[in-house]
Amino acid sequence: MTQDLSVSLVFIVYALVMLITFGTVLTWVERKQAAVMSDRLGANRAYIRIPYTQIKLVWMGLFHGIADGIKMLMKEDFTPRTHDWLAYTVAPWVVFTPVLLVFAVVPFGGMVDPGRLFPALADWFGGRTYPMQIARLDAGLLVVFAFSGLTIIGTMLAGWSSDNKFSLLGGLRAGSQMISYELVMGLTVLGLILVYGTIDLGAMVRQQSGTVLGFLPAWGLVYQPFAAVLFMTAAIAENKRIPFDLPEAESELIAGYYTEYTSMKMGLFMFAEFIEIAIIGALFTTMFLGGYNLPYMNDAGFTLPGGYPLAMSHGAVVVTQLVVFLAKVMVVCSFQILVRWTLPRFRYDQVLRFAWKFMLPLALANLCITAVLVWSHQGAPL
Repeated sequence: MTQDLSVSLVFIVYALVMLITFGTVLTWVERKQAAVMSDRLGANRAYIRIPYTQIKLVWMGLFHGIADGIKMLMKEDFTPRTHDWLAYTVAPWVVFTPVLLVFAVVPFGGMVDPGRLFPALADWFGGRTYPMQIARLDAGLLVVFAFSGLTIIGTMLAGWSSDNKFSLLGGLRAGSQMISYELVMGLTVLGLILVYGTIDLGAMVRQQSGTVLGFLPAWGLVYQPFAAVLFMTAAIAENKRIPFDLPEAESELIAGYYTEYTSMKMGLFMFAEFIEIAIIGALFTTMFLGGYNLPYMNDAGFTLPGGYPLAMSHGAVVVTQLVVFLAKVMVVCSFQILVRWTLPRFRYDQVLRFAWKFMLPLALANLCITAVLVWSHQGAPL
């Protein structure tokens, strides 16, 4: 239907704009947050001058991300003398594209009725409602792991095709690290699946709009606090950021698997890393922080303790859910950057030992305890 297609296109454009904006803004956030933690000024040089005036808009260095993008586009594109042309060219896109595709199954808002938002289009939409989610799949979590696992193929292609021993070593490190921490991520998510009884991300969010013990929000963080810590740790390792940045390790491998990349090809690798920070924030928000809803909130407004309803207009609910989701994602992204500028880098043997000998047993223990608790409650939510 034309109406369905138009809504899907709007959602896709919104998702792309949001992720690209996050990727750009997070480069500035990392610089400024690192500066605050180091008692420095940070990025404050790039500016935009208002035409025909001497007024310079500095905005605390917010334009540094734009300047970086322009610099990447204008740099000369060097290639190694001996390299596999096809794999070398395809690798950055194999890393970048799946990162965007993961967001397709993430719900960033509740149900939207275009006819109520825009009364002039009410007859055209005929009362249709749409969940604010690009791909409404029952197996959303499986899609997340399927797409996220594709990025490692691009990483290993980049390391192998560059015909550079440092790049190859970085690609090999990335592959073994991904296998290790992907397993931990899967086991932590299994606990949530047992609690909520679904792998549909939209259904998970809807179940988190309730309460626990009458006053606590029914967030995954309340049900599975230990799994939340394990998931965030494994996700940071999957994104190859300090303290798990051994596949890049500037002091050891120069830039790791993309040492031989320049210009926008290198920019795609770096941009994918920052967008993945936002994707991790979106997934963590969806599974552990109640998604787009505030405590006691639903698609009609709020239901306060005691059953007292607080109705809101449809437009107000939609805007609130969008803003709440973005705010939660930004908080989680900021936390990841905080970790990156707080902890030192592991040695490579420590990275793998930490995954297999520490995190994996803890993830298995958490899963077993969750299974016993769910079984003791006869399969009902805890």
